[in-house]
Amino acid sequence: MDTLTQYLEQNQERFLENLMACLRIPSISAQPQHKADVRACAEHLVAHLKAIGMPRAEVVDTPGHPVVYAEWLGAPGAPTALLYGHYDVQPPEPLELWKTKPFEPELRDGKLYARGACDDKGQVYMHLSAIEAHLKVHGKLPVNLKLVIEGEEEAGSESLEGFLTSRRKELDADVIVVSDTSMLGPDQPALCYALRGILYTQIEVTGPARDLHSGEFGGAVQNPANALAMIIAALKDGDGRITVPGFYDAVRKIGDAEKQLFKELPFDEAGFIKESGSPVAFGEKGFSTYERITARPTLDVNGIWGGYQGDGSKTVLPSFAAAKVSMRLVADQDPKALFDAFSAYVKKLAPAGVTVVVKDLHGAPPFLTEHDDPRLQAAYRALARAWTKKPAMIREGGSIPVMATFKRTHGLPCILMGFGLHDDQVHAPNEKFSLTSFHGGTRSCAYLYEELAKG
Repeated sequence: MDTLTQYLEQNQERFLENLMACLRIPSISAQPQHKADVRACAEHLVAHLKAIGMPRAEVVDTPGHPVVYAEWLGAPGAPTALLYGHYDVQPPEPLELWKTKPFEPELRDGKLYARGACDDKGQVYMHLSAIEAHLKVHGKLPVNLKLVIEGEEEAGSESLEGFLTSRRKELDADVIVVSDTSMLGPDQPALCYALRGILYTQIEVTGPARDLHSGEFGGAVQNPANALAMIIAALKDGDGRITVPGFYDAVRKIGDAEKQLFKELPFDEAGFIKESGSPVAFGEKGFSTYERITARPTLDVNGIWGGYQGDGSKTVLPSFAAAKVSMRLVADQDPKALFDAFSAYVKKLAPAGVTVVVKDLHGAPPFLTEHDDPRLQAAYRALARAWTKKPAMIREGGSIPVMATFKRTHGLPCILMGFGLHDDQVHAPNEKFSLTSFHGGTRSCAYLYEELAKG
């Protein structure tokens, strides 16, 4: 065992105590009454960074909650990594569902329970522990490192882009590192190289000037709820393919090398469908379930309303109906261009007798780093050193808004190397972080800096 690994092993208990001290601070960015707690957490992080040897660490004020910035630039000629994380947490409510108090961390059965244990304080402290280990053992880091730890990720990151843009030159780097994702299992590390983007819309259909008696007017005027149903039904065909003209034009095809990566993944399709509670799998014809949830775009109705929905009957012809429709996007789809195509198509599908408005509620582009990128391969080697199982190269079907922000401000390759588990109750009561994940993740971060230095 080398001296770096020895230091990591010998200081596991203290690393855990450092994390627990931060978890006791209720840094809830969404609740105004915790504004002082959020700042206190930022100051706590800066004090810790200085204590472990970072020569520059500061609290940076923004129009919202502060950003913690730190840097170590003592490796001339070596690559520079920009590490992103967040120290704010979700509200803990409902409190009655917690077995222990959310801001009094507790160890049970090899797991640490507290709000923020996994998302994202635990994963931030993996990196802080790795930084400490290098500075204590070697007196330096293998790479140059810049840290941006924000305080309002859970409230929308409204101030982050302004911070990144205003300091763009200072924040220049060769690669971005984010630890805010998951592993495939307790002992199965994973490296995420792609996330889907999103386009979230609302369709509003208006017909008569007021609700009408269905016996008096039914059959004489267009029913907005019926019209909305017709529009939605026409957005996909019987094979699950989206019918919006041009929707698939920019979709990047899945290459043979990537298809082989998919085949090597320990993905249990039957178990996945069973967990959903659905009787059968369904999706775009010609693609596997894993491809459908990670590498193919989607279109789904997230909510629909209009007319009477109370108990009993009310024979009403509604004047208004609406639906929320989201689309998950893949490389190289553009949410702005697709909104224009979607809006035009929805209006074209609308029957006579109704007025249709389509609203763009929000969007974010997809993210992808080529799976054979040298920086991603460095992370792969680091995971292989830290864990007994071969790392999995994965896509994830969700979206991380900050990745879209970094794409706009930096346009750099990104390493998404996270260690959460799917049962960590992130954003829910009884959030936890496995000690196996925490200590294995700390080793992985320490080795990552070494592997990045190798090129």
